[in-house]
Amino acid sequence: MGRMELHITGDAAADQLLSEDSFALLTGMLLDQQVTMESAFAGPEKIRTRLGTLEPRVVAEQDPAGFVELFKERPAVHRFPGSMAGRVQALAAAVDSDWGGDASAIWTRGNPDGPEVLRRLRSLPGYGEQKAKIFLALLGKQCGLRAAGWQEAAGHYGEEGSYLSVADIVDPGSLAKVRASKQAAKAAAKAAKAPAS
Repeated sequence: MGRMELHITGDAAADQLLSEDSFALLTGMLLDQQVTMESAFAGPEKIRTRLGTLEPRVVAEQDPAGFVELFKERPAVHRFPGSMAGRVQALAAAVDSDWGGDASAIWTRGNPDGPEVLRRLRSLPGYGEQKAKIFLALLGKQCGLRAAGWQEAAGHYGEEGSYLSVADIVDPGSLAKVRASKQAAKAAAKAAKAPAS
């Protein structure tokens, strides 16, 4: 996979880390819940700055209480530092033990097809079906993933011209479109739950 330039957070240092470090990208996706996308994907750079590295083994071996404190430092890495710090450490431990510390091996080792990459992502701590599909779409749309069938495996997140997820964010304009579609989806879900009058 060639070097890609990601523009997700609007912060040059955070975006550069996401572009260069597969584990940072995987961590940003993990953090992408109950906070804005930009905040989630800026998290790995905050961790790297405070810890001095984002090497999975080093992250996994941090004292859990100390790692939570690192998450709480202002500006906080996530609004739920306790649970999310633990998830990042679990993810780091899995990448270290199962993939030799190389996150990109998840989508490159053994030349996997799209469904296999999705299966590998879903097996990671903190990655459910939706997160795995969005990350697969991000790899395919912006990171040069050429795995056969990735688009189908990513479901509607893989569709061309959709603005459904972080996979579609390449600049402030597309970020605004994705935010609008997410808000519309949320409103629709809320309306569906509302009792019929």
